Amino acid sequence: MKRTIKLAVVAALALGATSAFATNGSALIAIGAKARGMGGTQVGVGHGAESGIANPALITTIKGNNEVSFGGTVFMPTIKLSNNIGGSTDFDESASDFFVIPAVSLATKVNDNFYWGIGMWGTGGLGVDFRNAAPASAAAGSHNMVTSLQTMQFGVPLAYSTDGFSIGITPIVQYSALDIHYITGAGTHIGAGTSQDIALGMNLGLAYETDGLTLGATYKSKIKFDVDDVLNNALDGFGVGPNTGGNSNITEMATPSEYGIGVSYTMQGHTLAVDYRNINWEDAEGYKDFGWEDQDVIAIGYEYATDIWAVRCGYQYAESAVQDNDGKALTIDTDFGDNLTNSFNQMGFPGTQETHITVGGSYSFNETLSMDLAAVYGLENKETLPNFVGNTATTEHSEQSYTVQINYAF
Repeated sequence: MKRTIKLAVVAALALGATSAFATNGSALIAIGAKARGMGGTQVGVGHGAESGIANPALITTIKGNNEVSFGGTVFMPTIKLSNNIGGSTDFDESASDFFVIPAVSLATKVNDNFYWGIGMWGTGGLGVDFRNAAPASAAAGSHNMVTSLQTMQFGVPLAYSTDGFSIGITPIVQYSALDIHYITGAGTHIGAGTSQDIALGMNLGLAYETDGLTLGATYKSKIKFDVDDVLNNALDGFGVGPNTGGNSNITEMATPSEYGIGVSYTMQGHTLAVDYRNINWEDAEGYKDFGWEDQDVIAIGYEYATDIWAVRCGYQYAESAVQDNDGKALTIDTDFGDNLTNSFNQMGFPGTQETHITVGGSYSFNETLSMDLAAVYGLENKETLPNFVGNTATTEHSEQSYTVQINYAF
């Protein structure tokens, strides 16, 4: 146990190199190789220790009395921006294109009814790096924007099971960091350093299992965190921050609340799983100020498993959280019109990915040691929105990621 906790701490420290990434808005489609290989299905299908962050009621599906999963995801987004401010329609490409995201999960069966675990997971983030785009002027469109939002969560899943029913809770401690800086059209550098915060939340889960059928439901609480003057300083560069006489004063952001339901059915080694989740961006501080909209996430996953190996595939879709803010009359837009937030989202927070196709597999080396692999491909999504100077901004966003996970059951 002590050795496992030390490994988890090492993984948490490694997150410092991940910077920022994105899939559903600023949230990963799933955490863990099994779930990622099955299209991100995780609410109504058990993935052992992995389930501690997704549906804690399903840590009851571990193999043996103890299960440890240690893995990481290599994440490679491609984000291109064409922001027609000074007449240029050329595309700049973000240099934020390679990250490593760790995940460590442990679950233990105490008796026939009670299970508990511990885990540390890189759970989300978003960002771009246009610092090398030239020239550093309004005509460049990207304003040499560099943004980095990252979140990591630490949790202790607890589950109670009886007669096929199980209920679980994972108290969450979240670490968050936000950094924004860019160059204005006048050549002024805008930036307030990195804001970091620790905040608390929880994930709740229910599950019922009978004759190969599993039903699940989850709720994740909103987690608010301080961003100090980072967002306000960024808005000052547009003339709407509190230090330049504007009426915007955003000192908090929030990881959004989320609820989901899921179902899976297993027969003769075949498992089909379907999830529905709702991500509540419209009530999340920071995101709601920039006009992000709620996402309805549909995930479908398939697995064929033997005692030695398994293969998986899946599909997930969620309409982009970044939509046209024209006509919404957001408070932040009072001075520049409704399309200021369009410009800011497109330049700095393009959470526009929609469609993911996944594949994966597992191999058991013996009764205790196994390996899981997963590949996720985010298909290119192109979003064109009006910007605040009356022209348009276009992002092209695609992703690929690869997950490797080692499991030890005993």
